[in-house]
Amino acid sequence: MGFYFSFFLSLFATSSAFFMAPGSRSFVTAIHSDLTGKTVPELKDLLKSKGLKVSGKKADLIARLEGSSTSLNSFTRGLLFDCDGVIIETESIHLQAYNEAWKRNGLVNPVTNEPVFWSVEYYDMLQNKVGGGKNKMRYFYDETSSGVWPKSNGGAPPETDEEKQALLDKLQDEKTVIYQELVRTEAVARPGLLELMDEALNDPNIAVGICSASTKSAVETVLDCALGQERVAKLNVFLAGDDVSEKKPNPLIYSTACEKVELDPSQCVVVEDSLIGCKAAKAAGCNCIITYTDSTVQEDFYGEGASAVVEDLSNFGGIKLADVLVEDGVEIMKGKKEGMDRLNKAGSTAPPADAAPEDDETKLRKLLMSL
Repeated sequence: MGFYFSFFLSLFATSSAFFMAPGSRSFVTAIHSDLTGKTVPELKDLLKSKGLKVSGKKADLIARLEGSSTSLNSFTRGLLFDCDGVIIETESIHLQAYNEAWKRNGLVNPVTNEPVFWSVEYYDMLQNKVGGGKNKMRYFYDETSSGVWPKSNGGAPPETDEEKQALLDKLQDEKTVIYQELVRTEAVARPGLLELMDEALNDPNIAVGICSASTKSAVETVLDCALGQERVAKLNVFLAGDDVSEKKPNPLIYSTACEKVELDPSQCVVVEDSLIGCKAAKAAGCNCIITYTDSTVQEDFYGEGASAVVEDLSNFGGIKLADVLVEDGVEIMKGKKEGMDRLNKAGSTAPPADAAPEDDETKLRKLLMSL
């Protein structure tokens, strides 16, 4: 139902009349039918019937809504953020957690008898090609390792699909725990991120959300540490890898987020850091701006349709909401982004414009040969 559903949800969440955890399935189920389709006057009556008192900023908001009789959602635009690499630079932490999980489980290639290990270069390729942790692991074993799955703690390699999935589930669970432990000590928001997010959160016309391919528990840890619970509570939509059936570059997570805030994708701007994230946003019909990391700096984001590319949101004197959410026909972040020739200026070894593009498998083979 969008912003006003989230708003009234927060009212119920703070009431002594309800004891279920906000955001839990039972909590939402308990009140969703009461909120659906209600006008503002009806919602005010509903609050009174539940014995709820409204004061401060919430009362001011209801006062501003007075006279609205048909629509609970007055969002005009949306701003959606990826998490890893956008909220904080997490990719090195993810890689450290993966390799530690391999080590704790004694993963060994049964053909070479060497321990499983992912290099920085290999992980950079993975994060720009494959979305989701389990998908990354499956790609490594099925594609990079030519179908050779590892032994774990001296046992036999998994053979059936069920055994392989069980191993992936176990490794992902342990990797997530390790990752959360590391994040709690290292999570710091990227420059300019909080300023732009706060500007959007303080505008009742803007829907703000987080859309990440990572597991929900891992994302929640990052958000609590880097954003703080007060900001997290103000989000209008939060989707993680657990919430959608397809991972980026599939557009499902962004199209679902747009549906939840009742906005056409063309009214939403996505902040991403990776090529697969950019592809997902554009495939959903959203505009996309990129804040790249060391792992993704050399990707051709403009070639995939990104509207703007910067190192971080503090560049060019700081990226403001007015720079990002512009009127139709107005250039996004005009004068506050890197040029279309950014790769050449950075000393890229990109092929000439008339050269035939390499497919992903060719790029992968070259990468593996260089390791």
